[in-house]
Amino acid sequence: MNQSIRIEPVVETQHIELPEDLGFGRIFSDRMFSQKYTPERGWHEPTIGAYRPITLDPATTVYHNGQMIFDGTKAYRRPDGNINLFRTERNVERFNLSAARMGMPVLDEAAHLAAIERLVELEHRWVPDRPGTALYIRPVMISTEKTLEVRASREYLHYIILTPVAPYFAAGFAPVSVYVSDDFVRSVRGGTGEAKTPGNYAGSIAATEIALQKGYQQVLWLDGVERKYIDEVGAMNIAFVLNDEQIVTPTLTGAILQGVTRQSLLTLAPDLGYRVVERRVSIDEVINGLADGSVSEVFGMGTGAVIAPVGRMHFAGRDVMVGDGQPGPVASRLYDELTGLQYGRRPDPYGWTSTIETTTALNSAI
Repeated sequence: MNQSIRIEPVVETQHIELPEDLGFGRIFSDRMFSQKYTPERGWHEPTIGAYRPITLDPATTVYHNGQMIFDGTKAYRRPDGNINLFRTERNVERFNLSAARMGMPVLDEAAHLAAIERLVELEHRWVPDRPGTALYIRPVMISTEKTLEVRASREYLHYIILTPVAPYFAAGFAPVSVYVSDDFVRSVRGGTGEAKTPGNYAGSIAATEIALQKGYQQVLWLDGVERKYIDEVGAMNIAFVLNDEQIVTPTLTGAILQGVTRQSLLTLAPDLGYRVVERRVSIDEVINGLADGSVSEVFGMGTGAVIAPVGRMHFAGRDVMVGDGQPGPVASRLYDELTGLQYGRRPDPYGWTSTIETTTALNSAI
């Protein structure tokens, strides 16, 4: 995508009125980005135009072979009214990792980043300013060739849509309950676990429904071979606090996602005085540690929730409380520090944020 982006005229929403119950991914902005791929032309026709339905033939490969990937990042409203993007280049890199794993063409990363920045700039009025809210950015690639052959498609569509969101969990930074699944597995090494492809999420839904029926919000996934070691929780990476000062998180094995929030927290935590360890973590170690107090906190890490403290776990027929069931001091401090960087409330010594200025010419009231 080395061509300049064509900007089409769009009828804009004049008065953006976001509901109090904003939810996650229910409302979408006026514009979207899209471009196409063929072997002869590569990526072409980069366009920002009106948000619209996509029409596909019933025999399109995405419906039959499942070649599809996505990613997710956010734009944050700063106190000065401008907008922060947070480590978006890492999401762009991960998008290409997912594409390669699924046999799909990669994108020019600089051009992909430029498309995200330009789309957010044009849609800056959709970035909400309520505490904990943000504009979620969803890049997607799907295969679009019309064939039932089981092979890599020769045609693709890449698009980016935007949605103003509240925190992923309605209660915000509040403890979630977790059901440990030992009947279902999410992924195995050598599989597609580290790619953001919908099949991974589709495969998690049956277990998640069981957890919800039993009164739990998320599923904690064990490894797909021994069903002994912890992989991740829901669609998030997971971490454990040992003896109130050591943060332990499962090592990346190829079966779990290379989380941008995870990597950011592993960089940030040592600067706050915490020791960080990446290693295999067994479910027995965690349950026993919760019983004797050596595991003092458990929390998920991801773009949607940022940090999701775990207050209660269910494993092998019994419930186990995590501490007193409330957010712990380590998770709370990490949450405050990271969100402070994302929203521009704190200085950014890491160079993780880039700012889109909403100039007088662009600016209008939400």
